[in-house]
Amino acid sequence: MDPVSEISPIAGLHAATAELDPPLAALDLTALRANAADLARRAGGVPIRVASKSVRCRAILETVLDAGLTADGGFAGIMSYSLREAIWLVGLGARDVLLGYPSVDRAALAELAADETLLDSITLMVDDVDQLDFIRTAVGSDRVHPRVCLDVDASLRIGPVHLGVRRSPVRTPDQAAALARAALERGFRVVGVMTYEAQIAGLPDSNIAVRLVKRASAAEITKRRRAVVDAVRSVTGPLEIVNSGGSGSIEVSVVDPDVTEVTAGSGLYVPTLFDHYRAFTPRPALFFATSVLRKPAPSIATVFAGGYIASGPAGPTRVPKPVWPNGLRLIGTEGAGEVQTPLKAAAELRIGDRVWFRHAKAGELCERFDEVHLVESDGSRVTVPTYRGEGKNFG
Repeated sequence: MDPVSEISPIAGLHAATAELDPPLAALDLTALRANAADLARRAGGVPIRVASKSVRCRAILETVLDAGLTADGGFAGIMSYSLREAIWLVGLGARDVLLGYPSVDRAALAELAADETLLDSITLMVDDVDQLDFIRTAVGSDRVHPRVCLDVDASLRIGPVHLGVRRSPVRTPDQAAALARAALERGFRVVGVMTYEAQIAGLPDSNIAVRLVKRASAAEITKRRRAVVDAVRSVTGPLEIVNSGGSGSIEVSVVDPDVTEVTAGSGLYVPTLFDHYRAFTPRPALFFATSVLRKPAPSIATVFAGGYIASGPAGPTRVPKPVWPNGLRLIGTEGAGEVQTPLKAAAELRIGDRVWFRHAKAGELCERFDEVHLVESDGSRVTVPTYRGEGKNFG
C-alpha cells in the first residue's frame, strides 16, 4: 500500500477545487499546520529558520512565520537561496534573512551595500577568501560592513570516500578560523557558522546501511562542529548564528548545545522524497492535479502535462507520482511528459477526469504554477500567488 494513502487529504482538495480547470496546485492547510507543529516538536525548543527554496510562496512563508516563536520553539527567520530574493523579501517586511549559498550577483551586492536596512537584515554566506574579495569589489566601499556566515563542510569522509554533497571547501577548525580572520580583515561582520549535513537530512531511512552511515555521520559532525565553532569564536567572539540541519535531520542537529537554530522547509509540504524517513510521519500537504485528455487504450489514460521533474540525480525518485485515483502508474518507456503523461491501470478514468500527483521535491513545484489554492478542513479556499505568480524567478 502507498505509505500516504490512508492519510491523504486529496478528497478535500478535490471537492474544494471542483469548479476549477486543471492543471492546478492545491495545499491542505490542516496537513501544513500539522507538519509545522511536528517540526517544532522535533526541534525541541530550538528555533527553526524556514528554507524559502522549499516553499517559494510568500503567503505560506508568512503563514508559518506568523505563528511566531514561543518558549516551546517554533519558526523564526528565513533561509533564502538568492540574494535578489532576500532583497525582495526584506523590501516586503522580512528582517532576518540568511542566505544559504554564496552570491556573486554584483548588482544585488551593490544594492545591498546602499541600504542600511538590507545590510542589517541580510546575512551573506561565504566559504572562500575569493568570495570575500569579490563582494568587497562589488560593494565598492570600505565603509560598508556586510554580515557574513561561514559555510563549513558537513560531509562524512571515510578514507578517500566522500559521503555527502559537495559544498564548502572549509572543513577543519583551522580553515574556518582562517576564513573568519580574513573576513574581519576585509571589514566584514562575521556573525555565524552553518553546517548542513545533507547526507543525513536528504537521505530517507531506506535500509540499514543508510541508517548506519547517518549515525556515524551524526557523531562525526557533532564533534567536529564543536571544534569549528570554538575556533571561529576565538577569532570573532560570540556568534549570533550556529545553523544546522534540514527537515530530515533536526533531531541530530539539536543535540548539539552550540546549535542556535535549525533550518527546515521540505517538511512543511512533504514531497515524495520524504516518504520513508523514520523520524516523522509523512503528511503530504501539496499536490497538483491535471486532466485526462485521451484514452489510447482501454487501460491507459493520457493526462495533460505533468512532466515536472525534480532536481538531483536523474532517475525514478525524481519523477512525480500519481496518487489519486489509487493504483495509477507511469509508463516506463514514456514517464512524465512535457505536454502529456500516459498512465497505466487507468481503466476507470474517462475524458475530463482529474488525476492528482505529488511532486518529488517541495518548492520546485511552485515554479510550475502561478498560484496555489489553500484549502481549509471545512472546504473553504483561498488562492495565493507563488513566486512565479508574483513575477519572480530567482534561478
